[in-house]
Amino acid sequence: VSAYTYKKNGNLDVKNGAVMMAAVLVFTMVGSFVASKVPGATMGSFSVFMTMLLGVKFIVRPVMTTKEAMQGVSAQKRLVQSLFCGMGVGFICGFIGAGGGMMLLLLTSVLGYELKTAVGTSVFIMTFTALTGAVSHFAIGGAPDLFCLVCCVLSTLLWARIAAKFANKAEPATLNRATGVVLVILGVAILGVKYL
Repeated sequence: VSAYTYKKNGNLDVKNGAVMMAAVLVFTMVGSFVASKVPGATMGSFSVFMTMLLGVKFIVRPVMTTKEAMQGVSAQKRLVQSLFCGMGVGFICGFIGAGGGMMLLLLTSVLGYELKTAVGTSVFIMTFTALTGAVSHFAIGGAPDLFCLVCCVLSTLLWARIAAKFANKAEPATLNRATGVVLVILGVAILGVKYL
């Protein structure tokens, strides 16, 4: 739903997103294998710390790149960068379970995407990454509670649509602050649950 809304508003890079998605899916498996060899507590703490750090980054140093500046990069360079960034994000996603936030950081800082296109492309890629992970977990661990699954899907569809509409209309400065605040609150909430 979010990816469709971003695409409709011209804020989704499907071509490079598909290249990145392929690399993400392959390297998620590599990261998962490596993660099976490392203690779980180490990985969880790193993920929470990175989420909070990313939130602070968007508040303190907002992404103000324009679409015009973004399109100044050659198609070949963007394709190669997408492949390597996808490999990095995929490994991180498989290793510590963080992907969307790290992808946003790479899309804005390395690939030079403006924030709305970075969010739209990240949502598009992570949709397939999350679906692949969910299907794998269901296949290995059994089906989830159907009532909870339906409630989660319905509320996610509703709020994804609302958030995507807001984000596509918001000014870049407002979107940076909102993204930063949400990531910081998420990191603090996870730390609070983990250590209380």
